[in-house]
Amino acid sequence: MGEFKVHRVRFFDYMPSAIRAMVFSTRTERLALARADGALEIFNFSDNYFQEKVLPGHDGRAVEALCWVGPRLFSAGLNGEITEYDLENLRPRYTVEAYGGPIWTISVNSQGTLLAVGCEDGTVKMFEVLKERIQFQRNLDRQKGRIISLSWHPSGTLIAAGMMDMIRIFDAETGRATHRLLVDRGAGASKSKEVVVWSIAFLSDHTIISSDSAGKVQIWDGLNGTLIRTHLITKWDVLALSVSQDESSLVAGTSEGTVVQFQFISSTVDRLDKDWVRTRTFKNHSHDVRALAHTETAVVSGGMDTQLVVRPLLDKVEKNTRESAMRKVSFPHRSLVCCAKKAGLLLFQFPDHLELWRLGESDGYGKLGGSLPVKRGPEKLIQLKRKGEDHICCSALSPCGGWLAYSTVTSFRLYRLQNGSISICKVSKLPKDLLPAHQLCFSTNSSKLFASSSNSSVVVVALNELECKYLGTLKAKYGCRQPVHQLSASDNGKWLATANTDCEVHVYNLDKLKLHCTVPVYGSCPTAMAIHPTTSNLVVVHADQQIFEYSLVKKEYTEWSRRLQKQGLHSMWLERDTPITHVTFNPKNPAHIIVHDMFMFCIIDKSLPLPEAKNVLYNQMALRSLPEPDRVLHSHGFKICKDFQHLLCVSLLEDHSLVVVERPLLDIVSQLPAPVRQKKFAT
Repeated sequence: MGEFKVHRVRFFDYMPSAIRAMVFSTRTERLALARADGALEIFNFSDNYFQEKVLPGHDGRAVEALCWVGPRLFSAGLNGEITEYDLENLRPRYTVEAYGGPIWTISVNSQGTLLAVGCEDGTVKMFEVLKERIQFQRNLDRQKGRIISLSWHPSGTLIAAGMMDMIRIFDAETGRATHRLLVDRGAGASKSKEVVVWSIAFLSDHTIISSDSAGKVQIWDGLNGTLIRTHLITKWDVLALSVSQDESSLVAGTSEGTVVQFQFISSTVDRLDKDWVRTRTFKNHSHDVRALAHTETAVVSGGMDTQLVVRPLLDKVEKNTRESAMRKVSFPHRSLVCCAKKAGLLLFQFPDHLELWRLGESDGYGKLGGSLPVKRGPEKLIQLKRKGEDHICCSALSPCGGWLAYSTVTSFRLYRLQNGSISICKVSKLPKDLLPAHQLCFSTNSSKLFASSSNSSVVVVALNELECKYLGTLKAKYGCRQPVHQLSASDNGKWLATANTDCEVHVYNLDKLKLHCTVPVYGSCPTAMAIHPTTSNLVVVHADQQIFEYSLVKKEYTEWSRRLQKQGLHSMWLERDTPITHVTFNPKNPAHIIVHDMFMFCIIDKSLPLPEAKNVLYNQMALRSLPEPDRVLHSHGFKICKDFQHLLCVSLLEDHSLVVVERPLLDIVSQLPAPVRQKKFAT
């Protein structure tokens, strides 16, 4: 595998934001979730749960609810605005003021023609969904208290609204309230304490299911307005509900961190009539479960502990398979760390600022796996705060450490750095073609900057001491509207590879500023890629864990790549549940490819045989403990190291030392607020 001097970095204080809302689209198999800082994330559940898009947050945007209308995404929040998002340019498309105060909930009818929002002033406001915008239609009967939750009947003629102490049913055509359902405050509850109906579901048989702050899930007859059954599942709040598409299963999320499943089944074997029966309880969160989504095969949950949990329902999937494994998404599926390989600097990206650090030094030598004496500790050089209210969406540091760039959805900024005197100077005169970018990348010699913008185009800018000069815009021959999420430049300055969320990989010739070739489209989204410094082979890793190597000179897959696809990757490699987020190479050994995900980094040695199905993908410490005959038997080209956990970056410096940036989950948990209630053993 080779020996490296490792810089073990744990001073990147990355802190994800709490999950506030989520919604799943069965049509596109996309999950959209909103975080407390206003950021939105889109996950493709049909592509190994890959986080394919991130819309950066905004200081004034507090999203309380999300809604899919076909492929269009809407949000509503406590700023009183409804926002539709441009998912191609990763920004808000427009906002509409509802004029009802803070908005607590948003819901669309099954026909996708009307949006309803619940407001602080007690109104349910209806908006007509047009081709390009939404247009206010009317208000339903105004109520005395705020509207907390909404749910349409599948017919689109009725709508149920959860409020304080009650549920109202409205006729969507006349706007009149037809029923009032009073919610019990619970035994021993104070009369002055109101019950909040946090979530509501209106089923096709006119059953209404509600969850409230008294810890109850209640089943109602929506035709007669009567209570059928009450399930007390906690002493605290039940914050979220989600119903399966066939209406046979229901999940409820509590402030204890539990998710409780109910199923519409016969309560005993000999009974023919069905009822909503509590069947399972999942405990995957340490804090409030604020958002839920019930897919065909799994329960998706998120909340204050910042983690997205996908819990398969074992009666819906085959046991002991890849689909039956629980997944936790703790970190973004993109890099927030940039390493200046020549200067030994690290750039950390936060939503509201950037941090520039200089790595420490050691001149000692030690034994394998030991710690080296520190000659000079790591040093924080610069903290650069963003301008405006938009959060930082991408950033880059040049390999020489002399240039720094970042972008929000509305502005782009470039800075010149002087490492000797630790000074930073903003480049004031930028080319007008250099627009806000989705992704940034510097050339290896730091003489060019590449910025991906709309329609999968990339702006190329030349950098020198005197000026910043526009060279041209790289575009594919045919129109593509999806954003570029991966950029990789070759060391010799001749090639630039781009990948977008339509799974397209384009390679451009930087001498001619023209498209060189398009890699054959593979059905899974690229998660990381890099161009080999000597062979000019492009290595691409996809969300389904497949690896391809493409020769840019011959415009075909390499022999090693064909052999890999013919034999197939090891099942243990394919069953990993976190994507590869970075690819790099070892200049001292051209046969080595270095990749990493959240839990391991791997050196792929192309000169060694590929692992066969009978082999076990041991990590290096376990392999070293085996007897010599077994070690030879299990030897193969995939050298996996799991000594470091919760990885945000693994990069190789010019001096052949390895930089490993870790963010232990325990450090994140320790910074979370105390949970509302934590169950203790035997209580």
